[in-house]
Amino acid sequence: MFGRIKNWTLTVARVMRRELYLSLTDVGVMLFFLFLPLVYPIIYTLIYNPEVAREIPVAVIDDCRSAQSREFVRMADATEAIHIIGYASDMAEARRWKDSKACYGIIHIPADYSRSLGRGEQANVTFYSDMSLLLRYRSMLLSMTELQLAAGAMIRTEAISSLGSLASGMGDSPVENVSFMLGDTEQGFASFVIPGIIILILQQSMLLGITMLGGTSYERRLRGGGVDPLAVRGATPVASVIGRMLCFVLIYMPLSIYVMHFVPVMFSLPHVGSPMQYLPFILPMLVATAFMGMTLEILVREREMSFMVVVFTSVVFLFLSGLTWPRYAMNWLWKGIGDLIPATWGVEGFIRINSNNATIYDNAHCYIMMWGLAVFYFFTAIWATRYIDVRARLQTGYRYLPKM
Repeated sequence: MFGRIKNWTLTVARVMRRELYLSLTDVGVMLFFLFLPLVYPIIYTLIYNPEVAREIPVAVIDDCRSAQSREFVRMADATEAIHIIGYASDMAEARRWKDSKACYGIIHIPADYSRSLGRGEQANVTFYSDMSLLLRYRSMLLSMTELQLAAGAMIRTEAISSLGSLASGMGDSPVENVSFMLGDTEQGFASFVIPGIIILILQQSMLLGITMLGGTSYERRLRGGGVDPLAVRGATPVASVIGRMLCFVLIYMPLSIYVMHFVPVMFSLPHVGSPMQYLPFILPMLVATAFMGMTLEILVREREMSFMVVVFTSVVFLFLSGLTWPRYAMNWLWKGIGDLIPATWGVEGFIRINSNNATIYDNAHCYIMMWGLAVFYFFTAIWATRYIDVRARLQTGYRYLPKM
């Protein structure tokens, strides 16, 4: 029994060493294994910096032409997101500016603005926004909301001051508005999306490399009569599957440290979690992704097919991860498909750990789900390995596969 265990362990080690050799000597595979995780997080972060949209051009239609309306425009121009480029004579001219991309928003102050304020009535100011970019709309909407609160407080203060001693004990605002932005103090787009994107990059780059290795192996099988001459085989596919998984995890653990620790530090992104929490947390995702890549090899018969299989799913996996749309609001079918993707749970858990200083215990559900996917894809990887062997032998007419 001990001899069998020893032989099996040596076989796993030989498979791991051979797979590591095949990975390090394949330029295409190393492009996915190293270039994507090393460079893509930096490129994405640089694209999304600065994190918020500032000084967005906005046109003004001032039909009131009073001191109060001009003060409102000056306050709008002083906000972080809005930059007043000028006054338009009417809505038609303002629309021409917007159509030519000279501005992305229009503020319309009606003629009765000052009169309504003087009577103590509610004054209305209309804001039109270009919805082609939600990030820009969000910044302008927040600035207009803050402007509304500030203008209302100023008008209320002036009204109270006019009452003299009768209102000396009244404050500027009956309710003070204080915001605490948890997890994303800057309310920036990079701080919001990059922690999730880097987990997806780890998964997709590993899947690309594994499927490319599988396509190359299948091409060698067709030329070698159903046998890959460079592969190390054991008595069962279990040793091959585990050995390959250990190779991929060995490659990606240093890359995980880089993207999960050093990338947020380099760009001052939210990073309050402990490495003792998010590094062990990411291990089951890497294991599940490795087995998932071996399963997807049944769809790849050429090196180039890895692009079609994996790149096509990148955008789908991004949406299913919950970064762009909350998972609780998804249809049950799409939510179920998302549950089968290791990065879905990796993104959810890592964001909690990285941005809110959660622990593995706090993410127990995500952690257990990733280990469950690792077990599930382990069995599918064994089945896929058997299937690929049989398919290659049948296509080449080779009936006997020796054990090595």
